[in-house]
Amino acid sequence: MTAKKSATKRAAKKAPAGKKAVKGAPRDAGGVEGYIAGIPESSRKTFDALRAAARQAAPKDAVEVISYGIVALRTEKVLVWYAAFAQHCCLFPTASVLGQFRDELKGFKVSKGTVQFPLEKPVPVGLVKKLVRVRVAEVGKKK
Repeated sequence: MTAKKSATKRAAKKAPAGKKAVKGAPRDAGGVEGYIAGIPESSRKTFDALRAAARQAAPKDAVEVISYGIVALRTEKVLVWYAAFAQHCCLFPTASVLGQFRDELKGFKVSKGTVQFPLEKPVPVGLVKKLVRVRVAEVGKKK
């Protein structure tokens, strides 16, 4: 196998779910704006509310970047990730943060490090802000 074919295979393996890898393009081609432009219209309102709540709770110097093929808020380290899908939007504040909010997260689909917010329900802005603030504090303690 040639080096060019091998690189194309690696890019295809790393492409975010539901998206084809563009031959020769880096995973974050288009950056945050490109990711947002690709969000289905049906997911846009929920994603925008989730994004706004996360940004309000993050430090002022936090910037949005693409990490693992989705949007993340970062200072020296990534604080949280958030993403839009066809049926829901997700916040990824890490498993350690979610573990502290078991009771408040009842009624939401939660897996190891993520919580899903269905498109047909309003985003629980207060809860999202709490999750982000706890993650910010957690990252600050590790300095």
